[in-house]
Amino acid sequence: MWRLARDSGLDVNSPYAYVLWCRDFAATSLAARDGSGALRGFVTGYVRPEALDTYFLWQVAVDPECRGRRLARRMLDRVGSRIAARGIRYLEATVTPDNTASRALFASFARDRGADLTWTPLFTRAHFPADGPGPHEPEDLVRIGPLH
Repeated sequence: MWRLARDSGLDVNSPYAYVLWCRDFAATSLAARDGSGALRGFVTGYVRPEALDTYFLWQVAVDPECRGRRLARRMLDRVGSRIAARGIRYLEATVTPDNTASRALFASFARDRGADLTWTPLFTRAHFPADGPGPHEPEDLVRIGPLH
């Protein structure tokens, strides 16, 4: 997962964080493998402890070789069906303003589910360390729901 996140251009967590994620949040995450068993994509997320009707999608990663095959959308649909079946009514994620692909993904997911979609600013550049690996873009919160 760490390599796939890196190769996909995502903010990369430590390898240890991904191992813990697989242990502690396996029920709310998803891995996509090809016929040989190679990891081609993943979705990580969790139910917010302070809002038990809300799923927070942490990362969506797709192997660069698999782009253009709607893998991200199929994974999101699978996660959406899983969480809706558990009675979770909302999906949230953060997206940088310039990430048009993710914005389009969430917009199409909301539209096809007949759910409302709202965007609000959540984190500004000031929320991120100035001495990090580079400046971090702001993150807007997308909220989709209620899910059916």
